[in-house]
Amino acid sequence: MRLFGVRSLRARLLVFLLAAVIGAALIQGVFAYRSALREADAIFDYHMQQMALSLRAGTPLSGPVLPGGDDREFEFLIQIWTANGERVFESAPDARLPQVAVLGFSDARAGGTTYRVFTLQMPAQIIQIAQDLSVRRQMATAFAFSTIVPVALFAPILVLIVWWVVTRSLAPVTRTRALVAARAADDPAPLPADDLPDEIRPLVAEINLLFTRVRAAFDTQKQFVADAAHELRSPLTALKLQVQTLQRAPDDQTRRVAIERLAAGIERAARLVEQLLVLARQESNAPLTPQAVPLAALTQSVVGDLLPMAQARGIDLGVVRADAGEVDGDPDALRVLLRNLIDNAIKYAPEHGRVDVAVQSDANEMQLIVDDNGPGIAPADRTRVFDRFYRAPDAGALGNGLGLAIVKTIAERHGASITLEQAPTLGGLRACIRLHRRAAV
Repeated sequence: MRLFGVRSLRARLLVFLLAAVIGAALIQGVFAYRSALREADAIFDYHMQQMALSLRAGTPLSGPVLPGGDDREFEFLIQIWTANGERVFESAPDARLPQVAVLGFSDARAGGTTYRVFTLQMPAQIIQIAQDLSVRRQMATAFAFSTIVPVALFAPILVLIVWWVVTRSLAPVTRTRALVAARAADDPAPLPADDLPDEIRPLVAEINLLFTRVRAAFDTQKQFVADAAHELRSPLTALKLQVQTLQRAPDDQTRRVAIERLAAGIERAARLVEQLLVLARQESNAPLTPQAVPLAALTQSVVGDLLPMAQARGIDLGVVRADAGEVDGDPDALRVLLRNLIDNAIKYAPEHGRVDVAVQSDANEMQLIVDDNGPGIAPADRTRVFDRFYRAPDAGALGNGLGLAIVKTIAERHGASITLEQAPTLGGLRACIRLHRRAAV
């Protein structure tokens, strides 16, 4: 997010915090200045009042005017009159203060100068104290400035403190960024989460979880490549031997057998490559685009596709139950899942055996069930057969150990569960897939 053209969190914090500090200092300075001016006026007024009260006694009540000195030598100017208006004392004859007295405080202008005047009336005399407002303002301003000097001096210090605190607080973020920048592409080790702020710790925790998933994906990919290379080595070696046998065949009969074996080997290799590609595509974690899939119709279509394979081995393949209902999923992926389950049942069922496929529905889920009358899978191996390239020790049919691994991957991507158990009627293996039923619209 760009705020006032600033993208950096550090720069944004510094800009706003420093602006807040400077603004607060200016506001505080203005208020301190105005308050100091008011306090200075109150103090000067109080001094004038106290000076007038101190002159109530000890001054002549009548007689000639007693001159004072030069008005520039005095901060305050004083005039005293008798009750009948005769001036008996003035501290500065050149001041030309107004001769009309207003009791209390007032502002008066005389000789081009504005004075602050306090007049006190006594029974026998009137005392007047005056002060030049320009002098008062200069003194008050000096006093006010003395109050804001600490604020002005402390503001830069506060700015430095804010800069240091922000830089120090964001140091773990900078350090984490440097660690990520220096990280090698094949190094998914977790980032250290010590001394991180609470706001950054969840982000680093999520990054570490991502690294964990990446590391697991790398390990899975390495294992997949190693297993694929191992599994491809055998059929390719067999194809090479069969080609050599074909080249050395002494007669047409031997050559025909070698060609049939070569074709079967090529078919097995192609099937292995096809399953490897399907498994890689399903494990790529590409996002699904779910749509409504009528499971019964899909099942009948897959059974129809595999019916020739079953008839070639004399196997009775059919759909014994097809409840209506839909699931949310990828129809192509679900078709691969169904095909692998039924294909496995056909391969492991005995000659002239039986494979039953059923789609059962209830209020919350759809069940896809494939039963056969083959040898089944021992309970100890029912979890391991979902591993890639694993085949049970007593497995009779040829295979590469990828069919059920693909089934498990597709089921997990659809949020479905898969169980293997003994078929209650046919006695062989039952594979049951439970998928969430699509809510009716």
